[in-house]
Amino acid sequence: MEEKVAVNNYIKICQMIHSITKMDVTLIDSDGNTLFESINHSIPVVVDHPDNEYNHINEILINHQSNHYYHHINPYGLEYMAVGIWRDQSFNGSLIIGPFISSILVIDLIKEIMIKNSLPIGERKQLEQFYQSLPVLSEIESNSIGEMLVNLCGHQYINAQAFSSSIIKPVINYDQLKITIEEDKDIIEDRYQHQNKLMDAITKGDRDEVNHLIDSLIDVFVGFSDRVPGNPIRSSKNMGFVCNTLYRVAAERSGVHPVYLHNISERFAILIERTNTLPSLKKLMFSMAIEYCDLVRTFSTGHYSPIVKKAVDYILLNLGYPITLHTIAKQIHVNPSHLSRKFKEDTGMNITEYINQKRVGEAKLYLQRGNISMTDIAFMVGFNDLNYFSKVFKKLTSVTPSQYAKRKL
Repeated sequence: MEEKVAVNNYIKICQMIHSITKMDVTLIDSDGNTLFESINHSIPVVVDHPDNEYNHINEILINHQSNHYYHHINPYGLEYMAVGIWRDQSFNGSLIIGPFISSILVIDLIKEIMIKNSLPIGERKQLEQFYQSLPVLSEIESNSIGEMLVNLCGHQYINAQAFSSSIIKPVINYDQLKITIEEDKDIIEDRYQHQNKLMDAITKGDRDEVNHLIDSLIDVFVGFSDRVPGNPIRSSKNMGFVCNTLYRVAAERSGVHPVYLHNISERFAILIERTNTLPSLKKLMFSMAIEYCDLVRTFSTGHYSPIVKKAVDYILLNLGYPITLHTIAKQIHVNPSHLSRKFKEDTGMNITEYINQKRVGEAKLYLQRGNISMTDIAFMVGFNDLNYFSKVFKKLTSVTPSQYAKRKL
């Protein structure tokens, strides 16, 4: 009974921390079993923590005094703050907050993680979306969280009792209400016209038109900031969620694969909820429209025939692996000759040319770093031969990989 009460008390602490920080919180017992978790992030399988990671955290904490907290960083750069609960006679375990990251250079972090852990290049976009959704904490912020954990878990839990001021009933001015309704009608019509134009621009991947339309649409949405009385942030966040859904639908119309749509939609849902000022929310909504537009420009396949669309989706999701015409044809259940002919008609390239073009595009991102070996880059993007990689790269860019890397330094 005492253990159950103790666990319930620590669960209440977890819920309180999650509600305030919007960060993932996990409670584990002394054997590393999860007793409670409140999470926003679905960690991609390729970087998910191993089963024994919680045991490792417990082993570290059990050897330290109760006023210590542990800053854990796993091989994928995911960071956690944890505190041990070893002084409670009725329960032993750890309370963990995270994941978060401490670097704002997410793209550089992703490149290092993929190389260090030999992750497939096809996972890059998914990993970028995931890491960009994580909280970025300074050293002071992460240390403050550690100190908070020590203080919250170092005492018996106290059930707080709330009291508040009496509710003052508003006086309704029906004449003013009628005027407001008419004004709202005009605003709503204007908003729908703008949103439809913006959705069309995103579906087309028209960045210039998106830039032209987004400011006026955001201003219209800010006008709705009083729709949750006394809480303009909540109202604006709700509008942000609406925008996220609309942009996702617009990108879906262009033929973007659901994997990419899910990742970007989940990331912005988390970022919207975590934003706490109107200027920051406005900036986020602008970034969201541009990123959905760029996603369409990069991954849209809606202008292809159904067969070629399936082939392109397969290529983009498996770029780091060996891919051949027959492999693709087998996966999408079509005749190789028919696929080859349709692919050439739709894209103007044969499948090998298309694959090489995409792989070289990925290689450019890593060559810009200047500190990664050519062999590592070649293998990461799907070339099994360094000489062939150099030959293809020069054919498509007119320079060798080494020359390109030096030019970008």
